[in-house]
Amino acid sequence: MTGLAVTQLTLSHLRSHRRTELSVDARPIAIHGPNGAGKTNILEAVSLLSPGRGLRRAGAEDLIRRPEALGWKVSAILQTPTQVHEIETRAEPGESRQVRIDGKASAQVALGRIARIVWLIPAMDRLWIEGADGRRRFLDRATMSFIPTHGEAVLTYEKSMRERNRLLKDMVRDAHWYVALERQMAEAGAAVMHNRRTAVDRIAAAQVGTSSDFPVAELSIVHPDNALPETADDMAEMLSGNRSNDLRAGRTLIGPHRIDLKAVYSDKGVAAAQCSTGEQKALLISLVLTNARALAEDTGAAPLILLDEIAAHLDSDRRAALYDEICALRAQAWMTGTGAELFAELGDRAQHLEVTDTDGESVVRRKEAP
Repeated sequence: MTGLAVTQLTLSHLRSHRRTELSVDARPIAIHGPNGAGKTNILEAVSLLSPGRGLRRAGAEDLIRRPEALGWKVSAILQTPTQVHEIETRAEPGESRQVRIDGKASAQVALGRIARIVWLIPAMDRLWIEGADGRRRFLDRATMSFIPTHGEAVLTYEKSMRERNRLLKDMVRDAHWYVALERQMAEAGAAVMHNRRTAVDRIAAAQVGTSSDFPVAELSIVHPDNALPETADDMAEMLSGNRSNDLRAGRTLIGPHRIDLKAVYSDKGVAAAQCSTGEQKALLISLVLTNARALAEDTGAAPLILLDEIAAHLDSDRRAALYDEICALRAQAWMTGTGAELFAELGDRAQHLEVTDTDGESVVRRKEAP
């Protein structure tokens, strides 16, 4: 089984990179250098080969290199098991992000069909102990890796809900204003929940019988007001029935936007939120690896894996276990760390890059394996 691989990557005026050109092969890429040198910006560029706002959730304007403010561009050659694609995504100042695939203008959702990408970044380390918003985003990113159209269903639901909330805030009581909106919300919401449950079930199935040095996390979807209806008809009825409560609150109180993702450390029977910091990190790594393993089984190609500062809190045994699993998947993983020694266990199984800052500009050099 082979995975996806970016073989050429060019960053132009993206954050700290004035122009960076990389030619790599399908092996993992270990990127080291001091904090602030521009390592994560490379991973962010790769994440922009998928739909959405990338691993930092940055707006197109935030990605522009300063002070030039000329607009940015990321170009890549993506090798799949059956085809090679040329991908370009860019944005000029004041404009939204544009995508071209094989020379043709494309919608972002088209990226999800050819570039399956999963990631783990330090901002996610507190996923299990902070608000539910982050956990929903984590779940939706995993879901979109299995079902590329999931993002469209989420956007449709959220747009309809914003319009309904506007009516609620204005205290509009005429039911005729709500019927069509609630129907649209219900249809999109039912699709969103079906997709999310499918992703959770797929991850659970991929964990069965798998040997890993990382703990198994049992996932479940919960709603503060108990179970959500599964069909669009029942969800529309729920929205209609709760309209008076929503009017008093001035917003939609129940629906897919209120769900939460819970995880339990399987061997210990302990909720992830109650686990130690190290255990929480291990559970996240386990989920990302399982997500990647399931995608490899479903599509015949391991996804691109982005792991920012992944080795910082892992001992040498855990690092070796992580690298062994990535190599067993034959996945192209883009990984960052402050020192080359953090990737010593990879040896020549990976390509090694060093990023430094020279007069405010990121410079990337190829290095020998430590």
